[in-house]
Amino acid sequence: MTPDLIAAARDRLKGHARVTPMLSSPFLDEIAGRRVLVKAECLQHTGSFKYRGARAAISALDPATRARGICAASSGNHAQGVALAAREMGVRAVMLMPADAPRIKLENTRALGAEVVTYDRATQDRDALMLALEAERGMTLVRPFDDAQVIAGQGTCGLEIAEQARDAGVETADVLVCCSGGGLTAGIAVALAREAPGLRVRPVEPEGFDDTARSLRSGRRETNPRQSGSLCDAILAPAPGELTLPVMLRHCGPGLTVTDDEALRAMALALLRLKIVVEPGGAAALAAALFCRESIQGEAVIVTASGGNCDPALLSRAMTLPQD
Repeated sequence: MTPDLIAAARDRLKGHARVTPMLSSPFLDEIAGRRVLVKAECLQHTGSFKYRGARAAISALDPATRARGICAASSGNHAQGVALAAREMGVRAVMLMPADAPRIKLENTRALGAEVVTYDRATQDRDALMLALEAERGMTLVRPFDDAQVIAGQGTCGLEIAEQARDAGVETADVLVCCSGGGLTAGIAVALAREAPGLRVRPVEPEGFDDTARSLRSGRRETNPRQSGSLCDAILAPAPGELTLPVMLRHCGPGLTVTDDEALRAMALALLRLKIVVEPGGAAALAAALFCRESIQGEAVIVTASGGNCDPALLSRAMTLPQD
């Protein structure tokens, strides 16, 4: 993974991916004890940063390969990003999704024109099912994070963070990134290493699913003992990627973890103070900035609000929690 690959992805994404805003609120600054800048990727097409990587990867394929169709495995955000990018380029798409994925993600993926095949994530092997589906359909697999072109597409978010941080007068800060397999984290880290070396990337994961944080400590790929059980479904992965972990080991600081309740509280604060809807997994970085303040360095902190595909009932639940 190189900065040049990210720059090429940015060129292909021009006119397609949105340049999402960096938001702030004095109320959030007071809770965090420092300036908080929120990169609102929940306002990206399909409601998450995943569109960047999907469009970058599919657009990098030669026409003959694209014509055979695209398949992917996802809990929902990658599926929606791939589905939209495939539709835009006139490509068939099949998505393998867990049956217990949020209903809004399943419905949106189908509405974007993709065929959805569901599985039981507690009893079935997603990777084995995906490889079988790829062979059966003769399609090209677009992995959610362990793909150089996907990582490059996510890295375009890092280029925007570098520019927006400079405009905001921020030269040194921790950059907290909601982390699953590490595609967004690695892509942003590579971009910032060249464009804004004073900004240190740190992955944020749900409590009990901190495979990346443990991998950064041990220097090898660690796995989670279970694959479900957190409201932060968008950032649950068995382990960091084979491509992403070496990048994170080279460029990232220590990982952070948040509880489901902290993620829900961050969702409510994002809606009240920033006027954006963020799902639990997409709110994890903001939760860390607000509720893990002793573990963060610097006068400012930058966070990714990485996804906003939240069921209304869950958002309603978040709004009932006390905010003090």
